[in-house]
Amino acid sequence: MLRRGVAEFIGTFTLIFIGGGAGIVSGQDIVAVALANGLAIGIMVSNLGHISGGHFNPAITLGFVATRRITLPLAAAYWASQFAGAIVAAAILRGLFSHGDFLGAVPHAAGFGAGKGLVVEIILTFFLVWAVFATAVDPRGAFKSIAGLAIGLTITIDVLMGGPLTGAAMNPARAFGPQLVGNFWGEGWIYYLGPVLGALIAATAYEYLYLRPLQPPVVGTPESGVAEPRPGDTALD
Repeated sequence: MLRRGVAEFIGTFTLIFIGGGAGIVSGQDIVAVALANGLAIGIMVSNLGHISGGHFNPAITLGFVATRRITLPLAAAYWASQFAGAIVAAAILRGLFSHGDFLGAVPHAAGFGAGKGLVVEIILTFFLVWAVFATAVDPRGAFKSIAGLAIGLTITIDVLMGGPLTGAAMNPARAFGPQLVGNFWGEGWIYYLGPVLGALIAATAYEYLYLRPLQPPVVGTPESGVAEPRPGDTALD
């Protein structure tokens, strides 16, 4: 649990420090911010995915809890590590930049509206969690080959579309760290409710549509002519 928690801390720290930092130093250049966020997650998933699964996002962890792919105590350790990584990264950024500049790292939807912003955050998070389940969870997916790339690029396209509207957080920790350190909570609730709803919809939909067998596998003896299932196959139901 400690090793996995440290991995989640490092991955989330990287996202906020690089993604939020890019928002500050680039003057909110949308391409720079999109690439920084996507590359940060893509690289960290590739580096640490084999240790913790590479969540780096409390909403993704919640999706794993909802589909019974992670125990609640381990999920709690992930959540603590993710929020801690976000806070530490935000605090360092705040120490490097003025308060006015630092606010460039805080997602907000002042010009777009909280109601419409909530819809955007739900949809963007749905895309992200769908990509995670399709590549990293589905045994038929390409985790060893392109999971980090696919997940990172999903974040990139999400930020390219939603960045100018809401900041495209898709991640409660991504919002909470900068909000807490910067003491700026404008439209803050959409960055918690939106990712939670989007993650739950995507995780449960993918789980029940593609990962649950329609019926238990047939167990037969060699004499019956029916192939024996591989170890663990009979537990899928």
